[in-house]
Amino acid sequence: MSNKDLGYNTINLGHGSGGLMTRDLLDHIIFETFSNPYLNQKHDGSIIKVDGELAISTDSFVVSPIFFKGGNIGELAVNGTVNDVAMCGADPKFLSLAFVVEEGLPMEDFVKIVESIKKTADQSGVQIITGDTKVVERGKGDKIFINTTGFGKVHPKAHISVDKIKAGDKIIISGPVAQHGMAIMSQRDGLEFESTIESDTTNLNFLVNDLLDSFGNKIHLFRDPTRGGLASVLSEIASDTALGVSIKETEIPLDEQVASACEILGLDPLFVANEGIFVTIVDASIADGVLELMKKHEKSPRAACIGEFTTEHPKKVVMHSVIGGKRMVTPMIGEQLPRIC
Repeated sequence: MSNKDLGYNTINLGHGSGGLMTRDLLDHIIFETFSNPYLNQKHDGSIIKVDGELAISTDSFVVSPIFFKGGNIGELAVNGTVNDVAMCGADPKFLSLAFVVEEGLPMEDFVKIVESIKKTADQSGVQIITGDTKVVERGKGDKIFINTTGFGKVHPKAHISVDKIKAGDKIIISGPVAQHGMAIMSQRDGLEFESTIESDTTNLNFLVNDLLDSFGNKIHLFRDPTRGGLASVLSEIASDTALGVSIKETEIPLDEQVASACEILGLDPLFVANEGIFVTIVDASIADGVLELMKKHEKSPRAACIGEFTTEHPKKVVMHSVIGGKRMVTPMIGEQLPRIC
């Protein structure tokens, strides 16, 4: 699809009017790109059949810049919501897709984002079945915002709940931390620095499904450490239980270049956002098997067991540092990196 097909080089207010310009935008970009029996009905919604429990998750994406090393806002929107549904122990199948576009966005950029959404949805095994497009005046938005809602059937072996966590449960992370946040910051206005760091954005639903197939209800929790990073997720889980969390700094996967970038900017990598990894809390009896499976999977070759739950220091996260000491890992009060997803 070329921006020349519509006769416009940029998004105009008329594209959000509901008139002929809107119809052209929808017909020649949205419906043509995402064509499927659900969307092709061109209704304001879709009817789907579900047998069993349904997991639903919605998220809005306002990342800046909208194109970054390793991805763009469209790819991020699909992967982010697919992963949120997967963290419920469900198999995502359908997405709604809503755009808020600022007048003046180059049509070429819009088409690139839409095509990226299509590619990422196909890779994740989901279909876009309903959506919406709005256009706001120049200066009243920031290029483009995206909202996605995901739907998926809960895996029959999934019993995902904080209440299931017990002392001795192991904490496993699927890959290196802080890559997405530092990829964004390396291109953020006023903070640009030379870096080859790429966002880790990817879909995790097939890996989660494989784990549930193999280990079922001995997997007690999945969480993706997006905004606030690993530290925030572990602090949140600890506060929701009567247990403490003990982790080892030496076991947490972290790329050297990411660590250096964090040091330059004065950021703690434990609090930096991720978009392509998850934390899983598992029964100690299956920890080795979970790690073996994950390390063989293309999405998690650097998976690691980073700690466990304990009856000591209830509701607190304690990290054993590289130099042999201990430090409390406390949740952030505000946001370390705004507009990161």
